[in-house]
Amino acid sequence: MSDTWRAGGFGLYVHWPFCEAKCPYCDFNSHVVSQVDQSRWAEALASEIRRYGVMTEGRVLNSIYFGGGTPSLMDPQTVRAALDASREHWAWANDIEITLEANPRSVEIRKFEGFSLAGVNRVSLGVQALRPDDLRKLGRLHGVDEALSALNVAKSVFDRVTFDLIYARQGQKLNDWGAELREALDIAGDHLSLYQLTIEQGTAFWDRFQAGGLRGLPDEDLGADMYLATQEICEAQGFSAYEVSNHARPDAMSRHNMVYWRGGDYVGVGPGAHGRVTLNGQRHATVARRMPGDWLNASFRDETERLSSGDVWNEFLMMGLRLSEGIDSARAAQIGGDKAETLDLSTLIDMGLMWQTNERFGVTQSGRMVLNTLTADLLTV
Repeated sequence: MSDTWRAGGFGLYVHWPFCEAKCPYCDFNSHVVSQVDQSRWAEALASEIRRYGVMTEGRVLNSIYFGGGTPSLMDPQTVRAALDASREHWAWANDIEITLEANPRSVEIRKFEGFSLAGVNRVSLGVQALRPDDLRKLGRLHGVDEALSALNVAKSVFDRVTFDLIYARQGQKLNDWGAELREALDIAGDHLSLYQLTIEQGTAFWDRFQAGGLRGLPDEDLGADMYLATQEICEAQGFSAYEVSNHARPDAMSRHNMVYWRGGDYVGVGPGAHGRVTLNGQRHATVARRMPGDWLNASFRDETERLSSGDVWNEFLMMGLRLSEGIDSARAAQIGGDKAETLDLSTLIDMGLMWQTNERFGVTQSGRMVLNTLTADLLTV
């Protein structure tokens, strides 16, 4: 199984849990604090990376991703410490992708050159909206002009820049979203992540929604129309949907996320970080302690679970079906065994929800509209 998982690539995810403010829609593991001991965090993150490096000695690292939280609040020296540690036990691929998420705040933009000198070669900006009122409703601290300025600065420092937008917002009409998306594509780098607003339990938006707030959210039909319009507009401007929510120019896909979706191995360090690591031919799930203080002070910072063959197959299927390229049938047979052999797609193909060739199978655009239901039907119980 080890060689099978190598085929999906190998990545490192570093979670920085701190934010300047908590966005009301966000259910990620993020925390607002007044002060952070950067040197102590740098040492802790580097130590965890080394620990995993010893376990997976000699592997080739295809990607590194600093997520959060707000990783642009890190000092460039903290980023460098993590990157230096990653080279002690792993070889970097010649075309390694090193991404750092950033907020479009001027205090963070000034660090871009420092991040580049540390080794970062791709930035992901959390723009979220190009309309002032919607930025305010989403709890963002930046304005539109600040976001556009950050994007220009990022492009001047990094060859690869991406940013996020959220649609299906309060009061948003189909034509409004279409116009905003076209504006975004005109200023985009080589990649865009476009997410439909979902109200997640445990967020401020969830509490507000349960209390009868958040009026004017698009209904299910309008949300579907917005999704379809997103695909059409992006495709027309050369940004193909290589994954459900991600669009890119040719050869500009997020290499790190492709490790996830293609079922590769990835190490996760930092509070709440998840990982999937194959050791001695057995796939393991790792999850780090969630609270920053607990993680920083613990002598052992994560828990490891050995995954069953059914769990491994379910994850491989669930992630791979998100991709436009679909799933490689030969790898599916290696990973799923009997489960892959008994996978019957004929009905879904007849319904126009899936496609299949001699080498691959996947989900059509119509299938993506009901992807969660479709995937649940295919998973091993």
